Amino acid sequence: MDSLQLLPLHLALLVCLHTASPAAGDERKPSIAPSFSIKSIQNRPLSLEDRPHDELTVICFLGTECPLAKLYAGRLQRIANDFDNRNVRFVGLNSNRQDSLAELKQFAADQKIQFAFGKDYDNVIADQLNVRRTPEVIVVDRERKIRYRGRIDDQYLPGISRNKPERHDLRIAIEELINGQPVSVAVTEPEGCLLGRVTRPVEDATVTWCNQVSRVLQKHCVECHHSGDIGPFSLTDYDEAIGWGDMMIEVIDNQRMPPWHADPLVGHFSNERIMPQKDKQIVRDWVQQGMPFGDPNKLAEPIEFPSGWQLSQDPDLVITMRDRPFTVPADGTVEYQYFVVDPKFEKDVWVSQAEVIPGNRSIVHHSIVFIRPPDGTRFTGIGWLAAYVPGQRLPEIKPQLARRIPAGSKLVFQQHYTPNGTAQSDITKVGLVFADEEKITEERLTLTAMNQGFELKPERAGQTVNASVRGLPNEGKLLGIAPHMHYRGHQFSATMISENGDQSLLNVPSYDFNWQHNYELAEPLDLSTIGRINTQFVFDNSDSNPFNPDPSQYVTWGDQTWQEMAVAFFDVARPRGKQSSHQDRDSKITNPRPEVRFERKIKRQTDNFLKRFDANHDQVIRREELPLAIRFKEFNRCDLNGDGMIDHDELLDQFRLRIK
Repeated sequence: MDSLQLLPLHLALLVCLHTASPAAGDERKPSIAPSFSIKSIQNRPLSLEDRPHDELTVICFLGTECPLAKLYAGRLQRIANDFDNRNVRFVGLNSNRQDSLAELKQFAADQKIQFAFGKDYDNVIADQLNVRRTPEVIVVDRERKIRYRGRIDDQYLPGISRNKPERHDLRIAIEELINGQPVSVAVTEPEGCLLGRVTRPVEDATVTWCNQVSRVLQKHCVECHHSGDIGPFSLTDYDEAIGWGDMMIEVIDNQRMPPWHADPLVGHFSNERIMPQKDKQIVRDWVQQGMPFGDPNKLAEPIEFPSGWQLSQDPDLVITMRDRPFTVPADGTVEYQYFVVDPKFEKDVWVSQAEVIPGNRSIVHHSIVFIRPPDGTRFTGIGWLAAYVPGQRLPEIKPQLARRIPAGSKLVFQQHYTPNGTAQSDITKVGLVFADEEKITEERLTLTAMNQGFELKPERAGQTVNASVRGLPNEGKLLGIAPHMHYRGHQFSATMISENGDQSLLNVPSYDFNWQHNYELAEPLDLSTIGRINTQFVFDNSDSNPFNPDPSQYVTWGDQTWQEMAVAFFDVARPRGKQSSHQDRDSKITNPRPEVRFERKIKRQTDNFLKRFDANHDQVIRREELPLAIRFKEFNRCDLNGDGMIDHDELLDQFRLRIK
């Protein structure tokens, strides 16, 4: 199976839960396409009869704001070009009430659509063809008989995308029909956005946009769904929102929106996104009653959203990852990119706020900026400074709390890019607001619970990896927890071990890689009596996990999404100038010295690596014994003496370097 990559965030916000798999025939779907005659966006006649010489016509239903429609529009044009001289015609239709003619023209220009494209006013044609989503395609022959309907291909699934399709459904159907063969799979289930159909409000409606729905959406949705933010469409205006009514119900009922994954029975968090049942019912009732507008005098006051920086003030310093854009290809996989910048700080600086802004949100899955202090500098934590990560917002501002960047430090931008169908470029930047050093009484730092020595076995669910945070500050406070895994990540939990017994801090029963939440505690947790925090990561490497890149593979730690990570970040505040920390009460009994533990861990990883890849058991690994996924990257890195083999000592040296 081809490797998978994360969908861009704007797509993850919307993709529904239907699995794109062949579907059985539906008696409600017509077998003959209706005759229609409309105007194209170029104001020319558009019908099924105006080119009688065509053997086949492909009717493509597209929406201007649907992320999947945007991803597939260019692909449809390429398919149309490939079959243009074979008497196959492509026709585009837009049946969304919320998409204006001007927006259709802009969409066609942006996506470089050259085939005929028109507006299906009042969704008449879509209703006759029983079309429900965009993008959806229907192939008809000269007699208007429907020969194929459904998806374009199977590349995109809920929340993920393959590097390339496994089955090119539309291309296969066209080729089979041109060659006089029956279509092998004539119906598939399309993925995408529900059509924004025209509705008629009931006369005695009890729920209206003005009186209830605008307030519900302001409370739960418009944080992301307003102009200029990550939501793929805006929900601030009635004329726009009514086109997404059915889609809102679908993602709310499927619990995809609002995005939140913590168990509500464990812990309380200041940034939780939980939509009460009464608010969900308001949206359901409004859609069921035809989405009436209501009394404009009862309309909720609009929310003013800041443009540009979300900081409390303009940043004191803006630092870009480099002076020229980084180019991301249209498809494929882009390995993590690292950019090192020297801000030339000649003395320690304290940062009260920091915000990362991608230059191109459509391709940046996440960006993390780390502090790299000079060698020999006394520094606690991993050097986390700021991040742009799905699901995260800026933490609450606390005037007395700031991060310290030691003099001479460099900043490292870690960039994770996800291609979106067209070649793109990006320059990400971070904005810093400096604190008044005299007012800082607490230092913010980030500790980790991390396990890099695991190996997931193939075809197995429920594999558990454990890690702990030790050395917690005596007088510190825990502010938040952010777990991180990849596609095989399934569940996460964090438990504190204290003098008063064990207590669960966070439980994530259904981890979702698309949303990297920082779970901010509603009340900071006093760490003075806590010996350690244990974490548990549960992975599903079986074929029952639909996100799994390849359940047949052994999986170890790695940056790329087909590899795995088991790490949780803990945001901590400690009194300024306090460097001391305490150990677990049982650490001297149960744990050997740190250097002994380190060497045992290195030897264990080395032995496991040899056992896994030394196929002929000669105690060395040759290039051909490694899987293709790591052969080229890992072999040269480990073969230090260049003799074409990796021996035990070379592996020991490599693992020492990586873990240090």
